[in-house]
Order: sequence, then structure tokens, then C-alpha cells
Amino acid sequence: MSLILAAFVLSLPAQEAVIGLQSNYSIIKSTESNSKGSALSSSENTELPFYDDFSGRSVLPDSKKWTDNYVFINDTYSEQQITTGIATFDAIDEKGRLYETAISTGFPGDMLTSQPINLEYSTSENILLSFYYEAGGLGDAPETNDSLTLQFLDPVENKWFSVWRAKGGTKSGFRQAAITIDDPRFLKKDFRFRFTNYVTISQNTGDQSMIGNCDHWNIDYVLLDRNRTPADTVYHDVAFRSPIRSILKNHEAMPWNQFREIELQEMGAFIPIGYRNNDAIIRNVTRNFQIWDMNKNVQVHSFSAGATNIDPLTDIDYNANLIYTFKSDSPDSAKFRITCSIKTDEFDPKGNDTVIYYQVFKNYFAFDDGTAEMGYGINGLGSRNAMVAYRFTSYIPDTLRSVQICFNDSYRDANKRAFDLIIWDDNKGVPGNILYRGEEVMVEQASRINGFYNYTVTDGIPIDGIFYVGWKQRSETFLNAGLDVNTPQNGRQLYWLNGEWQQSQVYGSIMIRPVVGAPLKTTSIEDLFLRKQNTVLIRPNPSSDFITVSTTDSENDELTWVRITDLNGRELINCKNTGQINISSLKQGIYIVTTTISGKVAGNSRLIKVK
Repeated sequence: MSLILAAFVLSLPAQEAVIGLQSNYSIIKSTESNSKGSALSSSENTELPFYDDFSGRSVLPDSKKWTDNYVFINDTYSEQQITTGIATFDAIDEKGRLYETAISTGFPGDMLTSQPINLEYSTSENILLSFYYEAGGLGDAPETNDSLTLQFLDPVENKWFSVWRAKGGTKSGFRQAAITIDDPRFLKKDFRFRFTNYVTISQNTGDQSMIGNCDHWNIDYVLLDRNRTPADTVYHDVAFRSPIRSILKNHEAMPWNQFREIELQEMGAFIPIGYRNNDAIIRNVTRNFQIWDMNKNVQVHSFSAGATNIDPLTDIDYNANLIYTFKSDSPDSAKFRITCSIKTDEFDPKGNDTVIYYQVFKNYFAFDDGTAEMGYGINGLGSRNAMVAYRFTSYIPDTLRSVQICFNDSYRDANKRAFDLIIWDDNKGVPGNILYRGEEVMVEQASRINGFYNYTVTDGIPIDGIFYVGWKQRSETFLNAGLDVNTPQNGRQLYWLNGEWQQSQVYGSIMIRPVVGAPLKTTSIEDLFLRKQNTVLIRPNPSSDFITVSTTDSENDELTWVRITDLNGRELINCKNTGQINISSLKQGIYIVTTTISGKVAGNSRLIKVK
């Protein structure tokens, strides 16, 4: 799978470009909901065996096993993992943002440190640490001067020692490392080990919008135990090695009434799963499946694909025949939970024997899975006026109400530029007449709903059949839209340069979603927000260094986000209302303070900044 990565400068001709992320919304959302940065070290020692294959449900490391939250636990940055779930090391910190220390000459990035472990054993106990590691995966491949390192802690001296290192520039795919621990300085209580990656961000500072996350390393299946030898590289485990995807033939998500119109042609005929026998012997596995209607919380379908034998060290890609079509009494939306499990021997680790997927039917079309791994845009000389379009199909006469786009954060907000939001009809497989143009709308990053910002289409646009949604650039700045590299665009993605439309050569789907249906209703909660406009209280005002912001709905102050813009609409501060807000970085002048609660505007007020 080939990605066109960021080595572009403005002097090159305009072309498609893909770069690493500037931030990770999944981590930002998780740290917000959990209100934690780094985990705390345990006072108790973990006993052997120490094991983690990162198959949990959280994007953060298991705090019972690890003392920090820097790495990203995911199922999207590789397609070759040993079991479902990997730990990804990159240039993004535990808060989901590019490290402030990021420089082009290299810096230490993520770190993954074990909890204290009891290694008070003799050398004859044959202590061995093994793990799988991969350079790049579906992310950015590390260069030769980048590395992944492993260190051991001498708990008496409280000193770390480097014991292993993998250099960048290596082949993709997982490889196994095994390190014997026989040095007496480490065979003690309170032993720890840690992984660290060393990163270099792009030297292309001519266009700061092209600077992003880079130099990915993935690790999987970490095992520390005794009575092992360097030849002990086999795990007695049968496990899922990949997540479930949508079981629709074309979409990740789509409107419920649209699905019901074409359910026979859109409903998949099987559930695809991937699992692996990591053992050195033939293993027997039984495969079971369940589908639950989440609106009613009832099981609506279940079946078994029977038992089968799996050869040693073998990957299995299996399509389980599905004789079922999604049904629900709900008139406008539906949600189904698909659970796949494998039954194996009792001694198998069980956390990696079940995978779950939620099939969503709401009011939007989606070909992406909701997670961006990279950033996409048109960059280079002549990219002003370039256009990008994604093809969708409305299977019934409908009305397009808004467009959701996931724009990634960009280095120093370099992609905060205006563009034209455009909707086209079809002209023999390429965009035709313009049905709607929203001129000079701004690139925005949503802080709440799945990382997508909602651009309203004034009055709505009637659609029926094929239509295209996208943008026209007003500058040569890389706009950095989210790119999901796990879902193929299958020829639906196009771009316009030099007077003609061309098929995108990038694998993956731009994260753009048209919203259709009835007019977007104003709920009673939204009415409450509208009634409470202009009820923001700023103290002190004027102010020089710090302000506190509160609303008349004081019970919701902890849910409030504060956005400060200048009189030209340029965003300067966007943060959660956690108490005092530091405005010392602002110049003397007048600013607009906007507050939102649960993503809805609660009010606006003017702020006077003084020296």
C-alpha cells in the first residue's frame, strides 16, 4: 500500500500530498473523558508473567501494566499485527498533540514504561523478554537516523541502561526481538523496562502546513517470563489479528431510510474476520457471531461458523456466511453491535478472542471509519484553485443539509485558510454543474463530535443519484484533511488540476461526510442555548494575564469550551474551561470570547486585553 508522504515544497508542481497528523483526536477525546495525563507508578510489584498484547478497548495503555500514557493503542496503524491491538510510537504526546520539543534534528518521542516488576530470581531461572516490532506500518516509515530503543532499570542505582535498538530504514512487517535478562543488577524487585522512539520531523519548514506526525513504530505481544530460552519464540495463543469492518458492501455508515431503499444490494453476504494461530501445533477453533439491536438492547441474530483446525503459525482470513438483513422499528436511525468470538483452549489468553463493531445508520453517508491516520491535500506551485471531490450516491430523492469534514490540526495553525465548499452533480463520472458553493469558509477543527466540523448548507440542496462533495482552494496552502488509510476510496476520490479532473492516486478515504434528510431541528436544549446568548461573564475585563469565564448556566461551566478570536475571526485560543485562562500571549486590543457547551454555542462577549 503506497502513500505519497510529505517531501514536498512549494517550488514543486501542484500534486496530491499525504502527511502525518499534527494531533490525534482519539487520544484528545480519551484524555478529556478520563481527565488524566500520565498514569502513576504502582507501589506493588507485578509478578511474572508480564504480558500485554494491547487488545483492550482503550486508546491508552493499561495502567495496571504501564506507568505512562504516551503511546497510542489502536488497530489502524498496521495490517500485519500478531493479535488485534498494537502500541504505536510517534511524534504525538499523551495529550494528542505534536510534541513541543519536536525538531528536525531529532528528539525523544513516545515512551512506554512498565510498572515495577518482581525479578528477584537467580540467573538459572532463564528470564526472557520478547516482543514484536514494526517500522512504519500504515504510518510514516522511520528514516535511518530514527530508532526504537529498549532500556532496563537498575532499581538499586535507579539508573537506566540501553539493551536493544532498532534503526529506521528497515523493512515493514513485524519482527520479533528476544532479550535474555541475566545481569544481576536487573534481577531485583522494582525492575522496570521501557521503550522509547527517537524522531525527526520534516525539515520542510518552507510550508509549515506540511509538518506533521512521523516516524511510526508499532509493537505487539510483549511477554516477560521465566523458564524461557532465546529459541522460545512461539506463543500458545490463537487470537484475532484485525478488527471487524463494516459489513455493508460499500459504506461504513449511511442514512437509515437510504439503506432500507437498497438493503438487498447493500447488505453484505458475509462477516469478514482475520485471526491467527501463533502456536507451533495445530489448534482447533470454534467461531461464533452475534448481532444486537442497540436501540432495543436485544439480540436479533446469532450463528456459529463451526469448528475448524488451524495449522501452526498461520493467518486465516475467513468470510462467515451471513443470512440476515438489518431490521429496526426506528424510523430515522439504527445502531447494531456485531460481536465475533473464537472459542479455543482454556490456557489461551482471552482478551484477544473477541472483536466488536458498531454498524451505524444515522443521517450521513461515510466511507471512512472515523479515524484519521494521515492528512491529505493538494500542495505545490499552481495548487491555488485546485479542487478535491468525493463521489456519493443518494438512492432516493433527498436534501443535503450540511457537510462534515475532519480537518487535522496543522503546525502553528498553518492551514487556517479560507476555501470554497462545493457540491456538484455528475457529468459522466466526474463533477459537473455546481449545485452549491459556500464561499470563503474557514478550515476548522471540531473539538467535540468525532473530530468533524459541520458546515451548514444554506436552505439545503435537493439531491438524487450521484453527487460530489469537496472544496476549491483559495491559496497554495496544504489544507490537511483527515485521511483514513484503512478504507479504500475505490475510485470515488478525484482532484482537479490544470483544467481536468483526475482520479486520486492515494489509497484511503478523505474524511468528508454529507448530511441529508429533514431540516436540522433545533432541540429544546438548543433553544436554551439560543435564549442564553450573550450571557458570558468575563472577570476581570479588561484584563492583562488571566481571565475566568462563566455562564448563567453555572452548573455546566465544567463542560464549557472557550474560543477567543480577533475581530477578523482568526482563532487564537481554544481550550476547555478548567478555571483560569491564560491570555498573556494576546496583544493589546479587543477580542471576541465565544463559549460552547456540548458543542453548542452558549454565548459571546467582548474581551479587552490591556498591558
